[in-house]
Amino acid sequence: MTDVMRGGRKPMARLGRADQSPMAVWFWEIDRVLLMLVTVLIAIGLIAVAAGSPAAAHRYSGAAMTFPPLYYFWRQLIWVILSLPVMLGVSMLPKQMARRLCLAAAGVLMVCLMLVPVIGVNVNGANRWLGMGFAQFQPSEFLKPVFVVSLAWLLSLKQQDASLPVVPLSGAIVGLIAVLLMAQPDFGQTVVFIAMWGALLLLSGVSMRWIGGLALAGVAGVIGAYLFYPVATRRINDFLFQAGDTYQTDMAHDTITAGGLFGTGPGGGTAKFRLPEAHTDYIFSVIGEEFGLIACAIVVLLYLVIVARVLVKLLDEEDSFTMLAAAGLATQFGVQAFINMMVNVGLAPAKGMTLPFISYGGSSMIALGLGMGLLLAFTRRNPFLKRSPYLAGRGATR
Repeated sequence: MTDVMRGGRKPMARLGRADQSPMAVWFWEIDRVLLMLVTVLIAIGLIAVAAGSPAAAHRYSGAAMTFPPLYYFWRQLIWVILSLPVMLGVSMLPKQMARRLCLAAAGVLMVCLMLVPVIGVNVNGANRWLGMGFAQFQPSEFLKPVFVVSLAWLLSLKQQDASLPVVPLSGAIVGLIAVLLMAQPDFGQTVVFIAMWGALLLLSGVSMRWIGGLALAGVAGVIGAYLFYPVATRRINDFLFQAGDTYQTDMAHDTITAGGLFGTGPGGGTAKFRLPEAHTDYIFSVIGEEFGLIACAIVVLLYLVIVARVLVKLLDEEDSFTMLAAAGLATQFGVQAFINMMVNVGLAPAKGMTLPFISYGGSSMIALGLGMGLLLAFTRRNPFLKRSPYLAGRGATR
């Protein structure tokens, strides 16, 4: 074989199993099935936003139709293009570097969250954004993934020193975040943060006394929110007693069932034009109308498979921090999807929460890219650990 021919084969060989370059190591360690599932979800999201975009453009541009029908689709495509490098770049980080990044980012974003009531931007009656114009971002969206990793690190310290008061300290931090979110108001995100904290406490092995006490505190918190927090009072009353305006939930039900099992076909939906936030909060209903309830079931299955794959992969994880961080990120991803879909089918009160990787949104898409990148980083496995003691030693030092 000639040198030219050998030279022609070198680029392909660079990702061979013997190659220890950073790109090759990443390629063999990354969970490629998980990456593929997320890519499929993003592709479905682009199709769904294209379906919901005409309804949103009509709603927000009025009779003048200043927005073209696919206005939100093209914007979402830009957000996807921006989020993919974030996801892949973060997935290449070593676990220690990813942890340090999250701890630093969590501190900065906590400060941003405190600034929202002071200098935040009001959109649709909620004060959740910082910045102006195209540069607006929602601190709570970016805080979710880095908070999970930071909380996992804090709770993992208990394995080193059981006397550390990590549970009350983490509870105080979650309480502060909940107060700041409820002031915006953002009841849905508050639920997600508390759910993530509860899941991580269970996984960290805290005593049943703590779990029982926190369960009672949770029940008391829900009752207190209903009695003294007007946003929760209104939404719970609307959901349980049909006491107020139920237009959104009624239209979501009508839209998701309008297409039957197989849908009206792309662009064939009409109920979506009466649906508020067809491209964000209620995009799952748009999928139901245009692509059918079978398509909705496939989307649900995708989320379940992603979460289940992560949790099953962690069954033999020995490092407590890695296990808590990855499980927490998977829980955050699954809980957010579950809440959004429950709202769309009328089994939960409206919360203004997006469907991960499917709903339109700049802050949401980039923050999800960050979170999924972290999840991919913490689920990376060296495929040679059980085959070669030499490579196992190298993998342990990376």
